[in-house]
Amino acid sequence: MIDLRSDTVTQPDAGMRHAMASAVVGDDVLDRDPTVERLQEELASLLGKEAALFVPSGTMANLIALRVHCQPGDEFICERGCHLYTYEQGGYAQVWGIAVQPVDGAHGVLRLDQVASLPRPHNEHFARTRLLTIENTHNRGGGTIQPWQEVDRLCCWAHENGLTTHMDGARLFHAEAATGIPVQRWAAGFDTVSICFSKGLGAPVGSALVGDRQRIEQARRLRKVLGGGMRQVGVMAAAALYALHHNRSRLSTDHLHAQLLAQAIATTPGLALDPEPQTNIVVFRIDPSLATAEQFVERLQEHGVLGLVFGPQRVRLVTHLNISPEDVGYAGDAIIKTAAVLARSGHNPAVPQPRLD
Repeated sequence: MIDLRSDTVTQPDAGMRHAMASAVVGDDVLDRDPTVERLQEELASLLGKEAALFVPSGTMANLIALRVHCQPGDEFICERGCHLYTYEQGGYAQVWGIAVQPVDGAHGVLRLDQVASLPRPHNEHFARTRLLTIENTHNRGGGTIQPWQEVDRLCCWAHENGLTTHMDGARLFHAEAATGIPVQRWAAGFDTVSICFSKGLGAPVGSALVGDRQRIEQARRLRKVLGGGMRQVGVMAAAALYALHHNRSRLSTDHLHAQLLAQAIATTPGLALDPEPQTNIVVFRIDPSLATAEQFVERLQEHGVLGLVFGPQRVRLVTHLNISPEDVGYAGDAIIKTAAVLARSGHNPAVPQPRLD
């Protein structure tokens, strides 16, 4: 099977497995793990921040960040389709008692004019608006890159109005690869940034939160209460370090592969890109007269390609380091064949409930 469901399905290569097996480790809860320390120091330096904290998942990194910035009864502003609002179980409310103001962005992109009037007045009737968050690149937006100038404007506005800022940068290195803007510059306006090692970078597990030293010390305490303190976790940190050193520079290859898939989709009757891909995520819409997304994905699997249902009529494909040029060519042909088979069947499908990613 050619697995295009997500860039989380990657397998560690021989070099990464060797790095994991030979990692120098310690107890990162009782004291410190030297490989974790190295990862945290290197990542903080790379993003231009004082400190970093290694955590099991991006969901935990975002959850910790929200509590670092907000107290119970506070609220944050986010784009409605972002990961921490859509795919993290409302943990901000379940765990921390924090409220949210979601805003509809264009394929995940927020603009200053959408948020400028949202901070609530300072009186006893309202939640306290404390934080602005963005996701870059934006998963549900189709791997969309937040426009740099707008990001800069949003961060300046937030700080001028007494708000702090957090970026869910799970795929931030994709934004760097696509634009040439270094991650340090992307991160400059944000008080905290979360980074994922197990998506495009290809590590088996792990994320990190970066920020100033005081916030990361607070984050370490919060990681403990969430059960995220890990012992000889240098084995995992070694994989993350290997990913930073070896897989970051090849992300543009995944972008090229996504463009090749997009070309096949754009020329296929009944299919439409939604939106045009900017990084390694390809989302396309299926004409209801052709099939539902679920039916299309089922037929595509019969041709040896796995995709992800992304809504009643939308499908997501994600390129990654385990996908070769030959895989891309085969997958493109499989998409065209699947659409042709469904068109010949001539049925009018019912629309199912959407699936989440």
